[in-house]
Formats: sequence, structure tokens, C-alpha cells
Amino acid sequence: MNTQLTRSQYIAQTALIAALYAAATLVALLFLQGLAWGPVQFRISEAVCVVALFTPAAVPGLTVGCVIANLLNCAINGTGALGLLDVVFGSCATLIGAVFCWKMRKRPALAISGFVFTNALIVPAYLPILLQGLGYYTIPFTDISIDGAYLPMYLFGVVATGVGEALVMYVLGYPLSRLLAKYLHVQTPA
Repeated sequence: MNTQLTRSQYIAQTALIAALYAAATLVALLFLQGLAWGPVQFRISEAVCVVALFTPAAVPGLTVGCVIANLLNCAINGTGALGLLDVVFGSCATLIGAVFCWKMRKRPALAISGFVFTNALIVPAYLPILLQGLGYYTIPFTDISIDGAYLPMYLFGVVATGVGEALVMYVLGYPLSRLLAKYLHVQTPA
């Protein structure tokens, strides 16, 4: 794919990527519920992030898509002002991951790790605050209380979010990037 885009192509690609990411994330919310949002992050829509390997328009597109999806989640789940933590910081994690991915695009397997690391380190930093504010005091599938236990919850979140993001990016996203490269007739290193 030619990375030299006209202004209108750039805007169109940005809007298309934002809409695709937001829609895929909302579908993940509907079908995966707590696995798409919460202390265990397994958001299958993150596989869409591999488009950052192919166009610079993915950087704002993924970021705007994340903002839209997280704002809609605030409305759907009624998280109120606390949900804005996810809008701001979750979107920042996506932005940083997308910039890293675009910059490292010549090494796709490394490039997509940017999303794994940014989400694993940033998202768990605010999730304990968000979850406690919403009345969730235990780690899902366990009896481990997070009430007043920020550090253990953060560390659990780093592992859970990191593993979930890595699975999505490498099991779904990486093969998707290979298909897109073939379809778009782009040479990408293995």
C-alpha cells in the first residue's frame, strides 16, 4: 500500500478505521461482556489494530475508534464520570501502541507488541479505581478482594491484560496482517 496519501484519502482511511474499530469493539462488548471490559481484557476487536502496519491513518483512526467505543461503553454500562478514565487513558494506550506499530512496521511481529505492552501497563493502572468506584471488589472468577489493594490488582491486571492482548494480537491480529498484506499486495517481513 502506498503510504503517500492525499488529504482526502487520509481522512477517509482514518474515518473508516475509526468506525471499524469502534464497531468491532462494541460487538466484543455484546458477545464477550466482562472479557472485553474489566480486569480481564480480551477484546477481540484489538486484532483490527494491525492496520497500523499499513497506513499512517491508522494512528488517529484507531485512537478515535477507541474514544468512540469507550464513550459508548460509558453510556451503555452507565459508568458515568469514572468511565472517562477508560476514554482518556485507554485511548492513550491505543495511540501509543499505534504510533509504535506504525514506526516499527518493517518488523510486524515486533510492531504489534506495542499494543500488548501499552495496554498491559496503562489499562491496569486505572482499572482498580474504575472497578472500585462501580462496586466491583473482587477479581473475576476468584474470591480475591481488591478493596484497598491497588498494587495486587494492578499486577493482576498487567498479567491478565497482557496475556489477553498478546493472544488477540498474535493469534488473531498477526494472521490478519498477513492476509491484509497479501490482499493489499504489500511486502511485509515474516
